[in-house]
Amino acid sequence: MSNEQDRAAAAKKGSPFLNTKQAAFYIGLSPRTLEKMRPKKRGPAYRKHGRHIRYHIDDLDAWSQAHGVQIPSNGEAK
Repeated sequence: MSNEQDRAAAAKKGSPFLNTKQAAFYIGLSPRTLEKMRPKKRGPAYRKHGRHIRYHIDDLDAWSQAHGVQIPSNGEAK
């Protein structure tokens, strides 16, 4: 397991807050993608703790769930 995976797993067990790198790994995006999404308000909710950006795991899960693709019974994505 990589260091980021270890840190993300430990954070989920302890603190529910992840930094940008951990959050990106958690939802399968690059940290730069999350950074670009913030000013456009297109990404998951985040919080500023002082000068640090933190993502709550529940917010990441909710954002991911909301952006799921529904596949109809005929097998074609909408």
